[in-house]
Amino acid sequence: MERNTLQRRAILKALDYENRPLAVQELLDLASKDCPSLGIATVYRNVKTLLLEGRLKQVDMPGGAVLYEKPGIHHHHHFSCKSCQKVFDIFECALNLSKLLPEGFMLEEHEILLSGVCGNCSGSKANSATQEKSMLEGKSIAVSIDTKNSSAN
Repeated sequence: MERNTLQRRAILKALDYENRPLAVQELLDLASKDCPSLGIATVYRNVKTLLLEGRLKQVDMPGGAVLYEKPGIHHHHHFSCKSCQKVFDIFECALNLSKLLPEGFMLEEHEILLSGVCGNCSGSKANSATQEKSMLEGKSIAVSIDTKNSSAN
């Protein structure tokens, strides 16, 4: 049974507003603007329910961090800022990873996490404005990947 409580609406609105994967604490901070009495336990309960209902998708990050995003986003990767710890969606996948596989192996899916410093943290105002506009429009962020120096491990 799908209930649409004030708390759930606030959590989903936070995801829509940020348009990127969010941690529970980020969900609480953002959703509290619309629902000031919201507590961390309520966010956890609602996240669990939204996952069961298929209205949220879990994103497991290296190191055990868990983020949440809306489902239905086509294949994409993530960029993690080492400075602000925010994670952003990357909507490009220009890699042909199947040629890296040993003979007889079949690639079914892959995940790539890029890390560095986002435009806001790098101090580049022009870069930040372009990146923020791209994210709001659901466009990809330009990232170059050096496949010559990457390993297939």
